[in-house]
Amino acid sequence: MNRWRSQSSLGVPEGALARGLYRSMGYTDEDFRKPVIAIVNTWNTVCPGHFCLNQVAAEVHKGITKNGGMAVEFGTIGPCDGIAQGNEGMTYILPSREVILYSVEVMVEAHRFDGLVLLGSCDKTVPALLMAAARLDLPTILVNGGPMEPGTRHGRDIDVNEIEIAVGEYQAGKIDLAELTYVEKSACPTPGSCSMIGTANTMSCLSEAMGLSLPGSATIPATYSKRLQAANESGRRVVDLVREGVTALQIITAPAMENAIRVGLAIGGSTNLVLHLLALAEEANLPLQIDDFDRLSRETPYIASIMTASEYDMVDFHRAGGIPAVMRQLLPLLHGDALTVSGCSIRENVKDARIEDERVIRPLANPFKPDGGLAIMRGNLAPQSAVAKPSAISVDRLQVEGPAVVFNSEQELIVAIGEKRIARGDILVVRYEGPKGGPGMREMYTPLKLLDGYGLAEHVYLITDGRFSGSNRGGFVGHICPEAAEGGPLAIVENGDLIRIDIPNRRVNLLVGEEEMARRFEAWQGPAMRVKKGYLALYADLVKPAFRGAVLKSES
Repeated sequence: MNRWRSQSSLGVPEGALARGLYRSMGYTDEDFRKPVIAIVNTWNTVCPGHFCLNQVAAEVHKGITKNGGMAVEFGTIGPCDGIAQGNEGMTYILPSREVILYSVEVMVEAHRFDGLVLLGSCDKTVPALLMAAARLDLPTILVNGGPMEPGTRHGRDIDVNEIEIAVGEYQAGKIDLAELTYVEKSACPTPGSCSMIGTANTMSCLSEAMGLSLPGSATIPATYSKRLQAANESGRRVVDLVREGVTALQIITAPAMENAIRVGLAIGGSTNLVLHLLALAEEANLPLQIDDFDRLSRETPYIASIMTASEYDMVDFHRAGGIPAVMRQLLPLLHGDALTVSGCSIRENVKDARIEDERVIRPLANPFKPDGGLAIMRGNLAPQSAVAKPSAISVDRLQVEGPAVVFNSEQELIVAIGEKRIARGDILVVRYEGPKGGPGMREMYTPLKLLDGYGLAEHVYLITDGRFSGSNRGGFVGHICPEAAEGGPLAIVENGDLIRIDIPNRRVNLLVGEEEMARRFEAWQGPAMRVKKGYLALYADLVKPAFRGAVLKSES
């Protein structure tokens, strides 16, 4: 008698109905005696990061079957941040994380599967799948689809961000329509997750860093045969995890989470890793707080410089040694004994890893910067917290003071940029874009890329209760809490107010007296909710602040 939990629905004789239904799809008596492994597939033909996942899934299926498992497969959504950028579609992107999480929970619990292989590549799918792994606590491996190859612009490697920059250049009169069209057609030559260290690749790398993906797998390009080999091995290995009784929460531990944060800091990962790891910690019941990111950032050198921080893309990073090479350098700072899905510890996994290109990955003794890529800010504009990315900001812009130019939505700012109403030195305030106010916490990808095209990204700051893309560069502070829709100080900023941003000292302040601020708070009236029905209305009602990971949670 085996011990698989799937036997509660497949056992003899009580599982006759379930067995009969499975038989209609070709499953046999031999299958019903095996552990049932679910392949959770976010494949679609909308998102390039997920376009190849059916091929990946087929290899996972082979690996499961070869090692004595019964493979089943189901799909869930996988939106594309890029296609949703700069319009109302972006309000659905962060909330999609919870839809994916809950849909995986429903399918897995309803059908009593024994183990999981989670397939995802993009910004919200990977965090959602990690959260599902923690919630379900079954033997689990995450397999990503891999980054796309870089594009080129007149011989220079580029990524998808170059398109929005070119739009800004076109609007500013710097290039013609033919050049814009050339960039549009050149930037994304293959499927895969976008080839910079945005949120998608950051979170795939962090899955490997915490031990939930096979070592060396996170950065394998989508077009490489090794991507399929890693998928096959993941399918084979998950069956072993079921037999060994190794579940997700034996991997996703406090030491593993700290390892993931340090790796994210060392590679200059997306600011969104703060949101997603806080949300994962909530699912895993781990005591992670937002200030832990700042503490670890001060202690962790920045040793891998990847597009958009440098000219080197994710394929270059993979060839330079990828996550194993980074973790081998960071071992003195890591919990090397942390368990991974390979069955070995982090230390064992990376013992033979080496740096193949020091232009991309540097030794720990010679970092690009002595500390990590994130800063947790506070001040009278962000009493609870805010997030900045010093690794994306030039040194001479880490301490600035300037006049506020206030916008009540991302779209208002996009229009102002197009009308050339932004000046050097402005502090652009975009409010009512938080988790509740948006609702959905849009990222300010499009305006910052347009500003880059206009030559302004390095000469203004953008501060917001919304988010930023991992690819953004220039001055920015996001995730401001409390958000404006909940009466946070961002709501009372007026055009012309002086704002001081001091990243080394972690401060963001409105230079207005306390009495005047109190008067403004007294007069403030919150705007009506933008959405009154559908999923976003429910999301706005239940979502928690950004410093808690923007999770959905009822306090009753």
